[in-house]
Parts: sequence; structure tokens; C-alpha cells
Amino acid sequence: MNVNKRFGDRRYFLKLSAAATMLLATDSGFCWHGKQAQAAELPIDPLSKPDAALQKLLAGNRRFTRHQPQYPNQSQARMQELAQTQHPFATVLTCADSRVPVEILFDQGIGDIFDIRIAGNIATPETIGSIEYAVVLLGTPVVLVLGHERCGAVTAAVKNELLPGEMSSFVEAILPAVEQVKGLSGDAVDNAVIANVRYQIGRLKRSPVLADRLRSGDLKIVGGRYDLDTGTVKILT
Repeated sequence: MNVNKRFGDRRYFLKLSAAATMLLATDSGFCWHGKQAQAAELPIDPLSKPDAALQKLLAGNRRFTRHQPQYPNQSQARMQELAQTQHPFATVLTCADSRVPVEILFDQGIGDIFDIRIAGNIATPETIGSIEYAVVLLGTPVVLVLGHERCGAVTAAVKNELLPGEMSSFVEAILPAVEQVKGLSGDAVDNAVIANVRYQIGRLKRSPVLADRLRSGDLKIVGGRYDLDTGTVKILT
């Protein structure tokens, strides 16, 4: 075989390989962006726009407090329906307290609520990232930050207790809220519970991802207080 031809064939093969590599890399990028766009455009129930989604939560809480639960979306069929996908209509950031079971107190079922629970309902980087995921990729139109009376994490922050291990991190995350209401009349812990909800909402709103959705009207972030004695959720204004 002619040497020049062999060299030319080799050079052509190298060019072809390089072009194929670039094409694959580009395709990978397109696939990734395509998946992102597809995920961000998941269908949302028209009834689950921000205000409607919030009212749906509160309607469920009224059923709970009146002892008239419907236990929706808790069947085997519902579980199978959501085995490959999810479209929660609300995201709730609440305390990990065992007395605040979100799906029960809002009378909801499987796949209805993107439920994030952490002591003191604090907005850590991981918490914020989880909420961004729920809002952008799952399309939840409302985020409820839910505090509750007699919260142990908030109580520890009010007392500024030195706790063992990593528990002190919860106190540190709540202390700025405690400082905002120090010296006010009324119950110090309950004042701090409400202040902490508002403080954590402020942290969420500093997320560029969430702020963009807030500006467009596709998202609402609200605060609430759960009453352990009555089971009632009150929206904070």
C-alpha cells in the first residue's frame, strides 16, 4: 500500500475520531441540559398554584383538627402510581420533633408533600439545596416553614445551652432569631419560635434559585406555627 495513502488514511481516522469525541461531549451536554429542562417542566396541577396549594394544606389541617381525616393518596395504587415519578404540591420545612408529623397533621398522603425535617426547622445549606430541588425540579409552588410551640431546639437557643456533640449547631443556627426578640413581652420561647420561622424564611429568600421563582410568581414561601395542644397550624403574617 502506498505510504502516503496510509498516512492520509491515518490522519483522516484521527480527525474523524476527534470529531466523534466532540460530538459525544456536545451530545452529553445537550442530554444533561435537556434532562434539566424536562425535569423543570414537570406538569403541575392547575389547582396547586401557590395560593391554592397553601389552601389545600390548610384544608387538610382543618380536617385533622376536626377529627374528620380523609387519608387521601395512601393506597397501594397510589404507591405504584408514584413508583417512577413524583409531583408534590407543597414543600414543608419543619422540626424533626416526633409530635409534628406533617402528612398526618395536614391529612395528606404519599407523594403530596416534599417533607424536610430537621431540629429547629433551620435552613442549612443542605436544607436549602433540598428545597431548591423540590421547587425547580419537582415544581412545588409553595414552601411552608413550620415552627411549633415548645420547640426543644428553640428552647435550648433561648437558654443558650451548651449541648454535646453536633447538637450545638442547632443552637447556633437559631441564636440570631433569639437575639431579635430578646427582652420582648410574652413567652420568650414562643416569641423565639415565631422569630426563628421568619429568620429561616429570610435565609431561604437569599437563594438566587428560589428568589427567581418568587419574582416570577411561581413560588410562595410562607411561615406557620403549629400548636401542639390543638393541632392547629396558624399562618404567620
